[in-house]
Amino acid sequence: MKEYDLIVIGTGSGTNYVYPMMEANPDLKVAVVDKDEPGGICLTRGCIPSKMLLYPAELARDIQKAHTFGIQVNIESIDFKAVMERMRSSISKDIEAIKKGYSYNHRIDYYREAAEFVAPYTLKAGEETITAKMIFLSIGSKPAIPLVRGLEELVYLTSDSVLSLDDLPKSLAIIGGGYIAAEYGHFFSSMGSKVTIIGRNPFFLPNEEPEISILAKRMMSDYMDIFTNYQVLEVTSSDAGKNILARNRETSEEIEIVASEILVATGRSPNTDVLKPEKAGIETDALGWIKVDKHMETSSKNVWAFGDATGKYLFKHVANHESTVVYYNAVLGKKARADYHAVPHAVFSYPEIAGVGMSEARAIEDYGEQNIIIGFYRFDETAKGIAMALQDEFVKIILETETQKILGAHIIGPHASVLIHEIIPVMYTADQNADPIMHAMDIHPSLSEVIKRAFYSRMHVSDYHMIMQGLGLEENENQ
Repeated sequence: MKEYDLIVIGTGSGTNYVYPMMEANPDLKVAVVDKDEPGGICLTRGCIPSKMLLYPAELARDIQKAHTFGIQVNIESIDFKAVMERMRSSISKDIEAIKKGYSYNHRIDYYREAAEFVAPYTLKAGEETITAKMIFLSIGSKPAIPLVRGLEELVYLTSDSVLSLDDLPKSLAIIGGGYIAAEYGHFFSSMGSKVTIIGRNPFFLPNEEPEISILAKRMMSDYMDIFTNYQVLEVTSSDAGKNILARNRETSEEIEIVASEILVATGRSPNTDVLKPEKAGIETDALGWIKVDKHMETSSKNVWAFGDATGKYLFKHVANHESTVVYYNAVLGKKARADYHAVPHAVFSYPEIAGVGMSEARAIEDYGEQNIIIGFYRFDETAKGIAMALQDEFVKIILETETQKILGAHIIGPHASVLIHEIIPVMYTADQNADPIMHAMDIHPSLSEVIKRAFYSRMHVSDYHMIMQGLGLEENENQ
């Protein structure tokens, strides 16, 4: 058995502080264990490779809109393989650099193996048994595969395997209606595939505000077919391709979709079936995510879990934040807590979507409807929005009425992932008050003006929903 001072399972955010720890303690001996390519999900098969694909998709969409501005241009062809190879080449360089860093450091033992607990503080990594009194569990997650009749008999794609494609599918059916479906639906349709999304939830992108979900479906339906509230019953293979039978969960109407390929994008599931934390006395919840306390420590002392492992917020930036909390607590002996009050996110679809903090429903639950106020403004009511020929895209702000504390913000429109950062820093000030945004100068004309104007255009919740109803974006609309 090999003994270490620290064992890190996972090579994403789990290794953020390994080198600083080694610099502070020249005697520290570390084992890094990961069955996959090093770099974590974000680098190897998640946010970075997918965004490298989505930028060409955005370019293609913008070119297709050029006629709106009197520019007549056509896309002669898209070299799909070249797009994919550019992505793979870029991430491969980073993967190799990380691999060399682990392999050539004599104080790190790098195990390219699956890690499995065999006892408290003791793991099996390939043929080796290793132990340490401090363990970081940053084990990531994997694609969740739904129980659909016939699915296991077919070859299907996931967000992992889709990155290995060299040939553009003539048609693609995506099972699932969340972030992954929206982004890959945008990508493949912009490359030239006929894309159909089949979501089980009544709303497309169900974790967004309902009115944003409705508008996203309306706008994205211009370039792909989106079915919501449909349960996939069965998949089969035929000479025509791969067949999906789905049933509307409300009306029982059945549809059949035929596609060249199927992409399963129904969320993520835990990796604890491989890790077997129960053998180490580490508690998991009913779904298999690792339980942690407010300081990110598991039920086993000095074993810490963060990132996707806990199932809370499956974002790289959250994992990085949590890794800092773990470093403070496990290494520096502090009692830090992860701060989730203003977790931002973005969907790199077309249009982009971004949000931070509370939803309206959560704000009403916590504060009461009479104590919150909504700020709302449309992009097409700004000079820059008019210049860009924008239409229904908008910004929504949620504030506490008395204090003007920013509770949440939600954007659908161009560069939403950038614009949301006008709001995020203010939400990390002591009082989270809207004044700095309202009193600062915005460049005119710029898209950022839509943020300030949303803060100035405040209204009662009921008035806001009257506007949404007039725009056809209320929940009772046909999603």
